[in-house]
Amino acid sequence: MTDSRQTMKVPAGWILAALVVGALFAGSSTLFVRLNELGPITSAFYRVFLALPVLWFAMGWETRAAATVPPRALAPRDYGMLALAGLFFAGDLFFWHLAIMNTAVANATLLATLAPVYVTAILFVLFRERVRPLFLGGTALAVAGAALLMGDSFAFRPDRLLGDVYGLITGLFLAGYMVTVGRLRRTVGVGTGSLMFWSTLATAAALLPLALVLEDRMLAATVFGWTMLAALAVISHVAGQGLVAMAMAHLPTAFASVGLIMEVVAAAVLGWAFLNEPLAPLQWLGAAVVVAGVVVARSGSRN
Repeated sequence: MTDSRQTMKVPAGWILAALVVGALFAGSSTLFVRLNELGPITSAFYRVFLALPVLWFAMGWETRAAATVPPRALAPRDYGMLALAGLFFAGDLFFWHLAIMNTAVANATLLATLAPVYVTAILFVLFRERVRPLFLGGTALAVAGAALLMGDSFAFRPDRLLGDVYGLITGLFLAGYMVTVGRLRRTVGVGTGSLMFWSTLATAAALLPLALVLEDRMLAATVFGWTMLAALAVISHVAGQGLVAMAMAHLPTAFASVGLIMEVVAAAVLGWAFLNEPLAPLQWLGAAVVVAGVVVARSGSRN
């Protein structure tokens, strides 16, 4: 995961592919969380904790690969922003899992996909970044596709109100993470390896006490359980979030947040393939609409 801006110009098609594939890999987290033997908060901790050795290696490799153009030394403010990104991601995972436990998965998923709306608002209010109407149309289309993909399982009920609130908060934390990572990548110029390692370390530090307090089991009992946790770390976090972070060095933050809606498609398809969760024709249509929305949003983004 080198910072490609320091070495060569990456074709636009590869950048977009990295975002989409990263979102699909990140979307696999729902499968691994459901298949492993630990609680959701502990699973979230292991997702980032087990990723740290791989990310440490990636950060070192990135530094060696950029030896001809050494990366700028990080300032204390940069480390503060990296920690902030990690804390936002910890909040995203924490409230996402709380939402899953307190409302329907469909509600939690769809409410979390509102993150692009928050990202667009934050960028306008804080940084005066404007977006084109075509981008807004693509965003609306992608969110509508996610709603179709959720099917009849999405519904508001009074007894699920707290879980729905957690879903909305999930989207806010994800938006904070995306905006912070976008600034680190495009303004500060932090490399992908450094970004992923230091932010992940902050996420793990924040989630560990929460897991110890809120859940009573910290160790998987079987090889299969540990395998699922390792897959969660390597596939969903290192590969998924790493590819997203790499792409964000070259893509507008608002568009990258729309691209992450592809996680919903990945989660639904994996549930259909591995968890015996059938998808109706209307839901398949929703998946296609999400893809169309991402394409339209890309056409309406600024670079």
